[in-house]
Amino acid sequence: MNILLTGSGGREHTLAWKIAQSKRLGKLFIAPGNAGTALVGENVNIKVDDFESLGKFALKQKINMVVVGPEVPLVKGIHDYFSDRRELSHIAIIGPQKKGAMLEGSKKFANEFMSRHNIPTAKFISVTKNNIEEGLKYIENTSPPFVLKADGLAAGKGVIILDGVEKAKEELKLMLEGKFGESSKTVVIEEFLKGIEISVFALTDGKSYKIFPEAKDYKRIGENDTGLNTGGMGAISPVPFADKIFLNKVEERIIKPTIKGLIKEDIVYKGFLYFGLINCDGDPYVIEYNVRMGDPEAEVIIPRLDCDLLDLFEGVANNNLSEKQLAIDSRSAATVMLVSGGYPGSYEKGKEIFNLNKVKDSIIFHAGTRQVNSKVVTNGGRVISISSYGKDFKDALNTSYKAAEIIDFEKKYYRRDIGFDL
Repeated sequence: MNILLTGSGGREHTLAWKIAQSKRLGKLFIAPGNAGTALVGENVNIKVDDFESLGKFALKQKINMVVVGPEVPLVKGIHDYFSDRRELSHIAIIGPQKKGAMLEGSKKFANEFMSRHNIPTAKFISVTKNNIEEGLKYIENTSPPFVLKADGLAAGKGVIILDGVEKAKEELKLMLEGKFGESSKTVVIEEFLKGIEISVFALTDGKSYKIFPEAKDYKRIGENDTGLNTGGMGAISPVPFADKIFLNKVEERIIKPTIKGLIKEDIVYKGFLYFGLINCDGDPYVIEYNVRMGDPEAEVIIPRLDCDLLDLFEGVANNNLSEKQLAIDSRSAATVMLVSGGYPGSYEKGKEIFNLNKVKDSIIFHAGTRQVNSKVVTNGGRVISISSYGKDFKDALNTSYKAAEIIDFEKKYYRRDIGFDL
């Protein structure tokens, strides 16, 4: 099979790394890719949302399957673009159609979907300029903290948690005035749920599903979960508090009703379902849906798959995922993200990365990198994800931290307390 994988981050390098191990693979192309994906496939300089160019390339290279890494092309309708065109419709797409991608593309849609199908989540209200007074009264009559979410995609920055009533009111006005552009023309105000977060992933062909290993990621830039939100500073899998009882609740109360809801609403869904959950005294609630694999969660989940990922993707494409075998490595995995100094604010690019070839006991996944002649240089905020195995997450982290000291670039930064709260 010839595969085209879209994306350029750590998630995409991890997926490419695993796909490249498949005996079913013919050629692997990554658009646009990074310096790491070039080690396991061929990078193609096409943007993830340039559907016309992706389609032409797919035909030229006789692509059998497109694996969509990030959320933007899914929300913009890449699946529909291929399936609606006769010359492209034979190409399998791993990722939902645009309607299904609205589970991530619109917080309002996702919350209303969960409400219709009795899936446990926070109480909420959707606010636009037309009913702003209703939103302001909701804040006045609700106990803090207040959770304000931009309805649309906001690159992980569209969620704000505030304690004060007046601050929350002011923030609501700012968001509706365009603080996050089109994404915050609608704002969802949610009840604050207190607990500990966890991510659970499923791969589905629209009817059957396979539950992948769970993970816990760390979003804040500073240690002890302080400072600004990032795309993710590290992750571990499995998660110690996610025992069989808890995970059974997740499947029965959240995963099954979600799949049934998609079927009931005639939403064709083929791909990953990411359940961003919070454990409230042993009960799982949904904080958010994502419609693709997480990042940096992918960097700990995918290495724990002891099976052929491409075989599972074929099951999705051919509607026989239930016949496929999902095998999980019993070892723990942990990843630590090396980021550019200044991230998630302004940062410099083009810094040479040293000593990548000196790391022996960890897997290096490139995120924001590019190749310049014989050098690998930084090309993003999150630069390198260092994943390791261990008998438990602490053992795995210890190995990753050793590698984090070896790899070097100017103004390198990483959190030294991943897993601190477990």
